[in-house]
Amino acid sequence: MTAERYPTTTPEEREAAIEAASRAIQRGDLVVLPTDTVYGVAADAFDADAVAVLLAAKGRGRDMPPPVLVSSASTLDALAREVPAFARALVDAFWPGPLTLVCKQQTSLMWDLGDTRGTVAVRMPDDDLTREILERTGPLAVSSANTHGLPAATDAGQAEDMLGESVAVIVDAGESPVGEASTIIDATSAQGRVLRHGALSLEQLNEVLEPLGATLVEREADA
Repeated sequence: MTAERYPTTTPEEREAAIEAASRAIQRGDLVVLPTDTVYGVAADAFDADAVAVLLAAKGRGRDMPPPVLVSSASTLDALAREVPAFARALVDAFWPGPLTLVCKQQTSLMWDLGDTRGTVAVRMPDDDLTREILERTGPLAVSSANTHGLPAATDAGQAEDMLGESVAVIVDAGESPVGEASTIIDATSAQGRVLRHGALSLEQLNEVLEPLGATLVEREADA
């Protein structure tokens, strides 16, 4: 497969890129998308074959399931259950933005993202173009646009160098504004934990939670 790269500098180019990306997702192909953090490689979250191809392109196994991007905060409750109050406060403060929440997934979901152990990682990106694509496709399984072990792509050229033979469409929106991965929070219990440090600091997150009588803690070191 040879990826087709779409610029987005004019309204016409932007619409062509959104349409091409949406159609590729519906066909079961992979697409490289811009986000506010780093570029991502995306597949239809409800297409198990496409998700498997995504993991293979990344050089990952089922033990590293991809997060899911959504176009609106209201979609969280369609994907997750028992979302704690602290997580909802963080959503109100930081979505759209560089915050990923790992929640208990809805038991009714008919998908296979890998070995999720009954959880789903959800984020609403602060990128209008990608949210427009998400509105047309529904939730997308999206991982950083890189092969496993290499730095995440912060522009379309880097993504093409690493994944160009695995994807159908590359949406080129220039340099990623943040250039750093999202912060990941475990929201599967009443006590939130930081699973990965990223664009949002622990201090920024706790500044929102402390007035509510809550704070996040660091992930316990692996034994």
